[in-house]
Amino acid sequence: MRDILSYLFEYKRLSLQEAEEILLEIAGGKHSDAEIAAFITVFNMRTISIDELAGFRNALLKTSMPIDLSGFNTIDLCGTGGDGKDTFNISTLSAFVVAGAGATVAKHGNYAASSGCGSSNVMEHLGYKFSNDHDRLRKELDNCGITFLHAPFFNPAMKNVAPVRRALRLKTFFNMLGPMVNPGRPQNQIVGVFSLELARMYNYLYQLSNVNYCIIHSLDGYDEISLTGDFKVLTNNSDRILSPSNLGMPIVKAKELAGSGDIPGTAAIFMNVLNKGLKSVSKLPNHP
Repeated sequence: MRDILSYLFEYKRLSLQEAEEILLEIAGGKHSDAEIAAFITVFNMRTISIDELAGFRNALLKTSMPIDLSGFNTIDLCGTGGDGKDTFNISTLSAFVVAGAGATVAKHGNYAASSGCGSSNVMEHLGYKFSNDHDRLRKELDNCGITFLHAPFFNPAMKNVAPVRRALRLKTFFNMLGPMVNPGRPQNQIVGVFSLELARMYNYLYQLSNVNYCIIHSLDGYDEISLTGDFKVLTNNSDRILSPSNLGMPIVKAKELAGSGDIPGTAAIFMNVLNKGLKSVSKLPNHP
């Protein structure tokens, strides 16, 4: 690791193969927390390259424990986080709404690293028990139309770097990787990213895949369609800037999206939004 760090401190970049190899070593537990922290910090001091991001992704995919969900036409709704907005868990909430609308959702998530409450935090607080039992997860898809894939249960690298990420409490390149390494290999993805630059990088990498994708970024910095202003949307065959009015929605203020800063409070917001949605649906004509 010392040679790699010295190389990177000279503002040099890793090739795709070098990036893959070093992350495979991290996944294998070959480096100390201090070395991992130094390595991660390099990419907070300069922009990550497409080759580096692709190499890191390849390493995580190689070391992950995949789950065969090919019998389902799944979708994942997952943001990178790291936008510094401290919202409630919008993508996780959206996953339940999409599942309720009839889609089959394989939601990938993890504990918070740079925010107060990650998707795994809110799911765990609400009583969900994480599992990597394939039969159980497939049964959840059959019965409920949604399952949750807790990242550390499927990838040793995510588990190995978790203490470092919690200690640093910074946005890192692992935020960028999360949406791209869903162990269920969903055929469809809605991915929120924290910057336009990352949106372009994702678009390049996803074009090389067989995934039906939609990458979103609100121009005021959210890794969501925030409804606070215009947002960028990139898909397999389009690149557009839209506004809330295109969705028939009003513009909202940032404070309306804020989380509580802690897990119980954010979970309460999460359930309040869901319950209000259920009440609204129950008032629709011909609703059972």
